[in-house]
Amino acid sequence: MSLPQQRYKVLAAGIFSLLLCMGIARFAYTPLLPLMQHQAGLGVAEGGWLAAINYAGYLSGALVAALIGDLVLKDRLYRIAIVLALVSTAMMGLADNLIVWMLSRFVAGLASAGAMLLGTGLILNWLMRHRQRPELGIHFAGIGLGIAGCSAAVAVASHWLDWQAQWFALTVVGCLLAWPALAWLPRPERSSGPTPAHLADQPPGKPFFALLVAAYFCCGVGYVVTATFIVAIVESLPGLSGHGNLVFLTLGLAAAPACIAWDFVARRIGELNALLLAAVLQIGGILLPLAGGGIWTALAGAMLFGLTFIGLVSLVLTLAGKFYPSRPAKMMGKMTLSYGVAQIAAPALIGWLAGGKGSYAQGLLLAAGAMTVGVVLILALRWADAGASLGATDNAH
Repeated sequence: MSLPQQRYKVLAAGIFSLLLCMGIARFAYTPLLPLMQHQAGLGVAEGGWLAAINYAGYLSGALVAALIGDLVLKDRLYRIAIVLALVSTAMMGLADNLIVWMLSRFVAGLASAGAMLLGTGLILNWLMRHRQRPELGIHFAGIGLGIAGCSAAVAVASHWLDWQAQWFALTVVGCLLAWPALAWLPRPERSSGPTPAHLADQPPGKPFFALLVAAYFCCGVGYVVTATFIVAIVESLPGLSGHGNLVFLTLGLAAAPACIAWDFVARRIGELNALLLAAVLQIGGILLPLAGGGIWTALAGAMLFGLTFIGLVSLVLTLAGKFYPSRPAKMMGKMTLSYGVAQIAAPALIGWLAGGKGSYAQGLLLAAGAMTVGVVLILALRWADAGASLGATDNAH
C-alpha cells in the first residue's frame, strides 16, 4: 500500500472512532434527551446533571492523556476506549435508573476522551512521522457525521422504537464502526534512536499558553451548552416544537466538512486569525435561535454553530500538535482539561437554572457571553509570545 493510501486509511480509522465514541456514545444523548424526558421521566435538572457527569468522565480521560507519554500505552488505552464506548451505549438502555445512566455517561466521557485525545494524538504522530501534512480536518469530520447520523437515526427510529430500543440499536451500529477504528490504525513504532529533527518540540511561552488555555475554556462553555441542549431548547421555543432533531441534523451536516474548510482558512490567514474568525462567527450561531424568525433562524444558527465549534477544536488541537510533535496528546490533554472543566460546570449550572425556569434557553446567553470573553483572549494571543506561535505556524507551510 502506498503512503498516500495508508494516510487515508489511518484518517478513516480516526473518523470511525469519532463516529462511535463522539457521535454515538456522546452525542446520541442530545437528540434522545427529549424522548427520555417524555418516555422515561427524566427531569430537566437531571438531564443537565447527566451531561455534566459525561464531561467529568471526559475530563478524567483528558487528565490521563496529559500524564501519559508512552505511545504504546496510549494505543492500548485508545483501543480500550473503543470497547467502553459500546458498553456505555448499551448501558443507557438497560435500565431507567438514574444511577445507571450516570455511570454510563461517565464511561462514555472516558471513551470520547480516548478517541478525541489519544486517537487524535496517535494519528497526528503518525502523520508527522511519515512527513504528511499535520492537518486534522478529515479526521474531525467524524464528529459532524456522527451528530448528523445520530440525529437522522433518532428522528426516523422514533416512529417505531422507544428510547430503550434506540440505545440498543445504536449499540449494534457501534459494533460495526468499532472494527475499522481498531484495525486500520497502525500500532505505534517503538524507536530507540534520537528524535527526528522535524519532530522536535517547540513549546510556546507561558503567557501564550495561559491565554490559550483560558480562551479554550470559554470555547468549552460556548460549545457544551449548545451542543448538549440545542434540541431541548428548540423544542421549547414558540412554534418550533417537533423541529429539534432537524436543527441538530443541520448542525451535524454543517460540522462534517467544517474542519477541512478551516484547515484551508488557516493556511491562508494563519491559525490565530482562523481561531478569531471562528469564535466571532460562533457567537452568531449561538444567538440566532433566540432571535425570532422561526425555524429558518434556528437552522441558520445551527449551521453557523456547526461550521465553527469543531473548527475551533481542530485548530487548537492541531496547534498543540505543532508545538509538541513528539508527544501531541500531552498538550492536547492539558488543553482539554480546561475545555473539560467548562463542560462540567456549564451543564450543571444550566441544569440548575433550568430546574427553576423549566427551560434551557437562557443557557445560550451564558454561552454567547463566554465566547465574547474568548474572542478578547484570542485577540490578546497576538501579543503574547507572538514569535513562538508564528514560528509554529510558519513551520506548517
